[in-house]
Amino acid sequence: MHGAGALSAAELIGVLWGTGSHGHTAVDAAADALRLHEGLMGLARATDVELDAVPGVGPVRAAQLSAAFELGRRVVTDWPQDRWTVRAPRDVGERLVPQMGYLEREELRVVLLNTRNVVLRQVTIYQGNVSSSLVRISELFRDAVRLNATGVILVHNHPSGDPTPSPDDLRLTAEALAAGRLLDIQLLDHLIVAGDGFVSLRDRGVAFDRNS
Repeated sequence: MHGAGALSAAELIGVLWGTGSHGHTAVDAAADALRLHEGLMGLARATDVELDAVPGVGPVRAAQLSAAFELGRRVVTDWPQDRWTVRAPRDVGERLVPQMGYLEREELRVVLLNTRNVVLRQVTIYQGNVSSSLVRISELFRDAVRLNATGVILVHNHPSGDPTPSPDDLRLTAEALAAGRLLDIQLLDHLIVAGDGFVSLRDRGVAFDRNS
């Protein structure tokens, strides 16, 4: 009567899974899975093997749940390109926090923009330890040169859950700024994503090339 928005997380998963088995209703199994994985975010990060081990779940339900979470992730990213215009750090942060906030390892992405600050593409450049000593600065601008982008925004995550910029983050930003000036491609910001939030180095007072 009141729609999906009125249901709890366990009830929503129960609808997805349908009837129960082995004495467990679908909602019971969903509640157990949520409890064991400490909520929806933990459940979304669980592997099929971990889900299969929850009583009442099994391989079929594990696959169904993984597919549902993947659809949710794609909804976040599947906006028409011409509607994603960056006017402030939150325009990037709100889009990428759901994708990157709870990754288990560091990931560095570059968001490519045209002269009107419309996003042309986002590219994953690096996965692992995002350190100024390990990341090749030329890689940050490779796709920007290919696509004739005029601006880029760096985005990477801190798996620790703390978005506070590290000395390495500041060094990487300084090196990228210098390289961008040589290539005439403006580095507009560097966002650090962690958990449900992010920090913009522009907002923290780092001097970038222009206002976006």
